[in-house]
Amino acid sequence: MKIAKIEARPFRMPRDMQAATGTAGTPTLLAKGAGDYRWSDVYPVLYSVNFETALIKVTLDNGVYGWGEAQAPLAPEIACEIVRLLLSPALEGVPFEGTREEIEALWDRMYSTMRVRGQTGGFMLDAISGVDTALWDIAGKLAGQPVYALLGGAKRSVPAYVSGLPAASRRASAERYLAEGYTRFKLFFDVRETADFLQAMDELPAEAQIAVDALWRLTPENCVAFGHELDGRKALWLEAPLLPEDPAAHAVLAAQIQTPVAIGESYRTRFEMRPFFERNALRVYQPDLGRCGITEGLRIAAMAAECGAAVVPHISIAMGPQIAAAIHFGAAVDACSLTEYNPQVLQVANRYLHEPLRMEGNAYSLPDRPGLGVDLRLE
Repeated sequence: MKIAKIEARPFRMPRDMQAATGTAGTPTLLAKGAGDYRWSDVYPVLYSVNFETALIKVTLDNGVYGWGEAQAPLAPEIACEIVRLLLSPALEGVPFEGTREEIEALWDRMYSTMRVRGQTGGFMLDAISGVDTALWDIAGKLAGQPVYALLGGAKRSVPAYVSGLPAASRRASAERYLAEGYTRFKLFFDVRETADFLQAMDELPAEAQIAVDALWRLTPENCVAFGHELDGRKALWLEAPLLPEDPAAHAVLAAQIQTPVAIGESYRTRFEMRPFFERNALRVYQPDLGRCGITEGLRIAAMAAECGAAVVPHISIAMGPQIAAAIHFGAAVDACSLTEYNPQVLQVANRYLHEPLRMEGNAYSLPDRPGLGVDLRLE
């Protein structure tokens, strides 16, 4: 068997911004403007007013195909062009039997295509991750097993935490989810409103366990004091506290607070993560499978296990292949006992699947079909 064709297509649909603001993918208010990409009002980064991602399909010469997805919340056309112009020529015609060793070698092959030209992160790795995920989908289909089983996982479900509570109805939303069995939630922190944010945490039901996502907006000067506030509230973790390029500052923070520091979504390779592990700068690793892929995610998860860090997959804007990859990954990694869950994102993803991904109680149910267990309705 050989890889016959690799296809990539951008996906874009309008979002209900009022309902989405404060949840994964749109955590902050956006500046007013006419374009689709707008500044966050609290952090110098662009967000889209649309739901955007890049879908990847890999087909073998015997007709077996697999779905993958690149994390592409902005300009998904870029990841698709990388697949078309760079990755397809590197992989089409290559023999493929679906072994782990082959997939790892193909990840390395894709990474090497532009390594000496400096493309070792960003859009390039997002595109690689989409192809990698599709290869794992094919591998499971060839073996007649779900991907998590192919990787040696035996879990039947992966517990989830609710990502984001609308600022205008935090307590009511938390109470509704608590009634459904969810006990863990993540709130997005606005550094300009520290006192109000801490008060909002205190006003949530006592049984709610809260993680805090700072969206890289703290500084070395104020992060420890805020961390101590979270210590007193027994926060689950402090996510993305500082600029992602600064492992030394993360290490200083992690050594001075009790609340676990959580990072991972910004990093795509073991090469980027190694300085953080070497400095004991985190206790929760949050891989985004649309950015690191299953292959590199497993490699980094092994590094996390050596350091005693928990693994909690990150899920932001995503369609079925990316969410399914995170679920299978979580079921296969021993150190993973929790995965991110955004109800609105899952609702959109399921709209385009022949068979929806399911929640049972407060956990993702593992798809039992071969591969990732998702097939897209592109009509």
